[in-house]
Amino acid sequence: MDALAEKLDTKLRTRKPETAADVRERIAEMIEFADADVIDLMRSRAREQAVLEILDEPTAV
Repeated sequence: MDALAEKLDTKLRTRKPETAADVRERIAEMIEFADADVIDLMRSRAREQAVLEILDEPTAV
């Protein structure tokens, strides 16, 4: 996790201040959601893609 935080910090230093501030705000929201156990209720892209693939599978008749 420390390596991820360091990588993010390095990347944010190279971005526009407005972009970096927006990213920091979104990450803070994610941390709040995780602390409140809300994040587990949110759909992940991978889960959503898996559902879409199941729906697209041909059905046997």
